[in-house]
Amino acid sequence: MTEAVAYAYAVLRAVEDLEAALDGVEGVAGTPVRLVPEGAGRALSAAVSSVPAHDFREDALRRHLEDLDWLETVARAHHTVIEALAARTTVLPLRLATVYLDDGRVGAMLREETDAFSRALERLAGHLEWGVKIYVEPPPDPQVADAAVVADTADGLSPGRAYLRARRSQRHSRDESYRAARQTAERVEAIGRAMAAGHARHRVQQGELAAGAGENVVNDAYLLPREAAAEFRSRVLDTAQGLPGVRIDVTGPWAPYSFATPPGAETPATDRAP
Repeated sequence: MTEAVAYAYAVLRAVEDLEAALDGVEGVAGTPVRLVPEGAGRALSAAVSSVPAHDFREDALRRHLEDLDWLETVARAHHTVIEALAARTTVLPLRLATVYLDDGRVGAMLREETDAFSRALERLAGHLEWGVKIYVEPPPDPQVADAAVVADTADGLSPGRAYLRARRSQRHSRDESYRAARQTAERVEAIGRAMAAGHARHRVQQGELAAGAGENVVNDAYLLPREAAAEFRSRVLDTAQGLPGVRIDVTGPWAPYSFATPPGAETPATDRAP
């Protein structure tokens, strides 16, 4: 029989019929998800599933974290479990690949950190996370610039002067887009200060993580009361109106990943003696 460890997804308060939210939900490695209580009659639980220990030992995990396909598969399963629970109750998401030797260690962790978890859950109650990404749109297509050179040449400019004019126009357009993006970011932050309970900055997305056209220059998260979400989204999307070369993406709602600050977990748990 394959040795297993307890993979922990989130800490949450127990509510009626919470187990029903996990019916048919597959966790990491296609495993069923269960709730591990803090203790008899206690309010906190953790969502966990049993995963193969060999995948989460320190050396194996280090290799896996460099495998984007494996990482994406685990992240999707992790997110699926948390979102299923977040539809029923306030959750405190745990870091990806948080593992413990067994359910007993999970329960002990909950008891040791009861106060910290309870304060965090109280702070997050009734709130969800929304992401705001601001992009500077790409400069005009080179063919458009070449067409401008041809047009200016036809108007009497030398090819060299026409080329320099086209390039100056491109640089000016790009500079204007960056200024517009900064102005948009300031407007969004002002809305966040007025409406959000929390604001988190993330590293801008580049390379394979970047989605769509343009350069990601702001990648932030806001913690919003459920009832304020629609107004926040509308106001944020309006901030780029009339500003050239700027695109805003508002995503959500998500469980409050960016605002969960649980105590450190035992990783890798399989290297520790019971």
